[in-house]
Amino acid sequence: MNRNKSIPWRKARTYLPHRWIIVFLSFLAPGCSRQYYLAESESLTRRENTVFVDAEKVSPVNRIFFNQKYSLDSLFREDDDEFSRILRLRNWISKAINISDFEGKYPGEGHADRILDLAAGGQGFHCEHYMIVQNAIMNSHGYVTRCLGVGPGVRGGPDVHHGTNEIWSNTYGKWFVSDAKYDHHFEKNGIPLSALEIRDEYLKNRGADILMIKGPGRQAAQSIRLLNRQGERYDRPAESFVQSYTWLSWERSNNRYTGWPSNRNDISHGNYYSDTFSIRNTWIREGKKHWAYDTPYMHLVDSRTALEWTPNVISSAVTLNGAVAKVRLESETPGFLRYEMNRDGLGWKPAGDYMEIRVRGQETRLSFRSVNVFEVTGPEHEVAIRRKSGKNTALPAQKSHSASKQYP
Repeated sequence: MNRNKSIPWRKARTYLPHRWIIVFLSFLAPGCSRQYYLAESESLTRRENTVFVDAEKVSPVNRIFFNQKYSLDSLFREDDDEFSRILRLRNWISKAINISDFEGKYPGEGHADRILDLAAGGQGFHCEHYMIVQNAIMNSHGYVTRCLGVGPGVRGGPDVHHGTNEIWSNTYGKWFVSDAKYDHHFEKNGIPLSALEIRDEYLKNRGADILMIKGPGRQAAQSIRLLNRQGERYDRPAESFVQSYTWLSWERSNNRYTGWPSNRNDISHGNYYSDTFSIRNTWIREGKKHWAYDTPYMHLVDSRTALEWTPNVISSAVTLNGAVAKVRLESETPGFLRYEMNRDGLGWKPAGDYMEIRVRGQETRLSFRSVNVFEVTGPEHEVAIRRKSGKNTALPAQKSHSASKQYP
């Protein structure tokens, strides 16, 4: 499709247009082809990227650069899972840069390493700089990260704009807001929330059911102490932070780090969430109607699934022919390296995007995952094939099989 041409990772053979798992049962050999069927199993639904363009062209070289300069690998503990590593990196960024919200002009020219070097010398920065640095460091560790602008947008205030990030969590199978400036995110029932989910909670009951979570220890916080323009300390309550997600826009081009500075104009284009609330109201930014209204830079998107597409998530097409399963895998994995398969829990081994597998016994369970060049693994995709006995019912032909699992 033409819209895919500008996204580097889609040029690989692996990344074909989205399909559901479809089962084709051959009846050419009576009795033979009907002995197995594809059973129900849970896998995260893959959602295609249709509204974002470009990607960070990162490689392990970028990670080596940041690690050699800032010793980031020393932050991790042996028992850390992926989510813990992300929180440790965010915590380091938060500590490495001092907040300074009210300066007229800031140095660094939008380069993550220059911002960090200046911060080490005592220069303070505001939210956009934290967003820039977190985007660079997380993507350079293989964690898909994007930039967004948010705001409460209230006429007469509050109406301050805020820059932050969303990170794709393979652990939870979802996007979540990660704010490096304040070293926090938001959770509901222990699940980190995306920008859209935070917005839902604010519009429902001003965020009464969610928690603001700080630091790698994931401690709940009621407020954060900050300095106002007069240099006076005050406690900003959690509800105020939640309100910032009333209005949402994502940078349409996802290559702020590796495309800078030639992509200045591209990243000014935003995907703005459009629903009944946003149609009936106006986003006010610092006393005025948001600058992007009535310009080509505002791209209205009313599809939540389009905004929350699923990197690293696999879908599969399975054809059963007797005791042979023909499996084709698809995903959109930035920095794709390989697929891996785990058969019946015997361990992970490299796999191609197409394979023919002889099934045996009463059940064969296949797990698949994508792996990127940083050796970061995506969510597991499950396929279960069982031998028929008595009244077994196979999945009907052309029925979705990968849409059975939805993470909170």
